[in-house]
Amino acid sequence: MGDGGLTEAEVADRVARGLTNVADTSTSRSVGSILRENVFTFFNAILTVCFLAVVLLGDLGDGWFFGIVIVNSLIGIVQELRAKASLERLALLAAPETAVRRGGEVVVIAPEQVVLDDLMLLRPGDQVTADAQLDAVADLLVDESMLTGESEPIAKRPGDTLLSGSLVVSGTAECRVTAVGAQSYANTLTREIKRHTLVHSELRAATTRILVYLSWLLIPVILIVIVGRVLVYGAIGPDGVFELSDLGQVPSASWRLAALDTVASVVGMIPEGLVLLTSLAFGVAVIQLGRQKVLVQELAAVEVLARVDVLCLDKTGTLTTGEIGFERLVTLDDGFRDDELDAVLGLIAHDVAANQTALALRPHFGADDSAVLERLPFSSRRAFSAITFERDGRPQTWLLGAPERLLSGAPDALRQATEIAASGRRSLALGLGAGLAGDYADTESPGAGFRPAAIAVFHESVRPDARPTLEYFDEQGVRVVVLSGDNPVTVGAIAGELGLPGAAVDASALTSDGSVVEALGVSSVFGRVAPEQKRNVVHALQAQGRTVAMTGDGVNDAMAIKDADLGIAMGNATPATRAVSRIVLLEGRFDRLPTVLSYARRVIANVERVSNLFLTKTVYGIVLALVSAVLLWKFPFLPRQMTLVSSLAIGIPSFFLALAPNRRRYQPGVLKRVLAFSVPTGLVAAAACVASFAVLRENLALGEARSLATVTLFVVSLWVLSVLARPLSGWRIGMVVAVTGVFLLAYLVPLARDFFALEVQSIPALLYAVAVGVAGALGVEAWYRIARRRGLVSDRE
Repeated sequence: MGDGGLTEAEVADRVARGLTNVADTSTSRSVGSILRENVFTFFNAILTVCFLAVVLLGDLGDGWFFGIVIVNSLIGIVQELRAKASLERLALLAAPETAVRRGGEVVVIAPEQVVLDDLMLLRPGDQVTADAQLDAVADLLVDESMLTGESEPIAKRPGDTLLSGSLVVSGTAECRVTAVGAQSYANTLTREIKRHTLVHSELRAATTRILVYLSWLLIPVILIVIVGRVLVYGAIGPDGVFELSDLGQVPSASWRLAALDTVASVVGMIPEGLVLLTSLAFGVAVIQLGRQKVLVQELAAVEVLARVDVLCLDKTGTLTTGEIGFERLVTLDDGFRDDELDAVLGLIAHDVAANQTALALRPHFGADDSAVLERLPFSSRRAFSAITFERDGRPQTWLLGAPERLLSGAPDALRQATEIAASGRRSLALGLGAGLAGDYADTESPGAGFRPAAIAVFHESVRPDARPTLEYFDEQGVRVVVLSGDNPVTVGAIAGELGLPGAAVDASALTSDGSVVEALGVSSVFGRVAPEQKRNVVHALQAQGRTVAMTGDGVNDAMAIKDADLGIAMGNATPATRAVSRIVLLEGRFDRLPTVLSYARRVIANVERVSNLFLTKTVYGIVLALVSAVLLWKFPFLPRQMTLVSSLAIGIPSFFLALAPNRRRYQPGVLKRVLAFSVPTGLVAAAACVASFAVLRENLALGEARSLATVTLFVVSLWVLSVLARPLSGWRIGMVVAVTGVFLLAYLVPLARDFFALEVQSIPALLYAVAVGVAGALGVEAWYRIARRRGLVSDRE
């Protein structure tokens, strides 16, 4: 390897050793993993076995419940494949080609063909495709904002390191590749960002815990049910004693009936529609938010916003429009002529490395033809930039940046800059340095010899919707924390204008985690916040038990957004930031968040409501299965009869209730409240069914006894629905009446009556079944009133 780059033999050797720029771009979860986790679940397995049993018995009418399994699986698969696709679109390395010198000749190759120790050639507009060390440099400026969040170009010198993923703004360079493929900085960052995580959802966590509880409970219950069914359908001999030899004497028809009984028992225990309704509620909210130009990248993120109690945001582009306008120049030293200051500001404004603030000077100051000798772009660490140019035959270096850095040695000038900032204006100090621009690269102070010249005053436009939005979050109990890189006094003035309390804190003085926590205890407005401090603030708030939402737009925000409970990216965010966020405000409109919050509250409140319906069914399903098994009863219902009641009193109404408007504020403890309501009401429903079937089975044929027991169950279930649907507005009363009418039609229409195996011949028995159902409804009403007083349910919206 010489100055001409690698030889063909050296390249071949590195390729053979795998030292190429190829990285694994897969996410942490494969398609197969997603399919397995959504298809091969415990409940899907139970319901599939039940469905196969129904198919083998030749009666598909009792297998309608299996449709829920299919839809549940599809929703989960589509949701996670969508998240996977979003993560895989993350690509920090998008350069189509790379120029290298090999064997003394320049060749253009694909980025993945670059090998370790290649001599890479860079030109303006190129993207660095592998980590490298600079050998030769000609006026090189590199943009590392995609990686480090530093928004301004950085000047590079021989010996400096270049990070893969950065962009060449100006100049040329030759550099030696030091890391390729998975070892390069960009791919290391990408792997960290692309690591698949699901947003924490209390609803999902509560549902998972319920399913875990049921998993442990159902296995022994199902075994008891199966044994009970076998005993009931002929496994007890004439002597009244069970023997294994009696199993061979059970007729095939009895085995069929025992299997149907078992299926009915198991189907009654499983809340098969709960996950479906939860996903459906999230999905509809996502579609509606999409119309508001709000992209939700994970369904459960809608719910998380309802739980957020701290919202971290930037000032620029969120509270303000992000448009900076030059207002005036305040001279500090009469020794500088106005035309001299104008020329310097014109040179800064029209320089190739001009940042957004410097660009705001262009309409006010003309271009200067002085030759730039050296430049030091703005850095958030230094908080100032420097430029050296030739004037009157000698070099001059001018510095432009934060007044608290450049005017630290001039207290009167600093006081004047602070007063300007206190009015909500943005101020930058301008002064003449004592050396060359490069001399200030490793310092955070201008040092001795710096001569302050003027203060440039800028203004930012506050968004007209910012104050109403902040007031809304304050009313909803959500704390807003402003994290800005600007002067704390300026940030504090704008925050005060918007009604945010507390003086602004200078985050540059916060050097430890303890100081960050202490500062958060006294203020919610921070200036001079370094990119890495945003993540520290998120962690500090989470350690206090807060649920944190973080907004941002740069790659430097990506890890803070990823670590937050809810990441929100603005529409102009980098691809990496959008990929790890859960919500993207496509138009960058901060005022869309209250709309998102209203949808979030609707989802979490309504899903809690319908969860009570489904789990009530699970409770009475388990109790009825155990009672039937222990008392050696034939199960009180056929699978299709259970499906009829579940559909009319739970499934169909839940669909409408899950999508109904609901602005009830979030309250923690969803699982506790759901269990506290559904377990007692489920026991009441089970007791009513047992009381009804116990009498009916002794006086009527099994078919009619089951039909009337179905009436009892429906009456109780209907009242559970009516109390959970409160307040009973017009459409909700209509819903209750409608499902009642459909249930009556199932008994009156011959086709439906035959399909659901319903028969009623004894009017006194019918009245008894209805009376027991009414008694159960009264029990439900009594518990509802107790639960409402204890705060376990609410009829407020």
